[in-house]
Amino acid sequence: MTNKDNKEEYRYEDLDLLRHLQEKQDVSQRELAHKMGVSLGKMNYILNALIKKGIIKVQNFRNNKNKLAYTYYLTPVGINEKAILTVKFFKRKLNEYDTIKKEIAKLEEDMKKINVSEIKIYDE
Repeated sequence: MTNKDNKEEYRYEDLDLLRHLQEKQDVSQRELAHKMGVSLGKMNYILNALIKKGIIKVQNFRNNKNKLAYTYYLTPVGINEKAILTVKFFKRKLNEYDTIKKEIAKLEEDMKKINVSEIKIYDE
């Protein structure tokens, strides 16, 4: 994987996290980490980065007995960022789909040229 790929993967994590926070605001970092399949430390790092960017806002439940309970809100910047990430992700996946579709067409042409029924295929 290249650095670009790592960056895109991280950006998808941002998009996924923003989706979760838009659906459910009152959630613990532990719960978010579990849902997203990342460590608690990584979740804390991502949330703090998004807070610093102004993408999300955090508020403590003052009347809650559990002082670790927080509410995470998407800011207007966060809503815009989610829209941008959604469009970029969609375009990238659409491009991948088009590439795969072309490759399938080439494979179908190759298969027409040979007698597929005579070829033994072994599962790995």
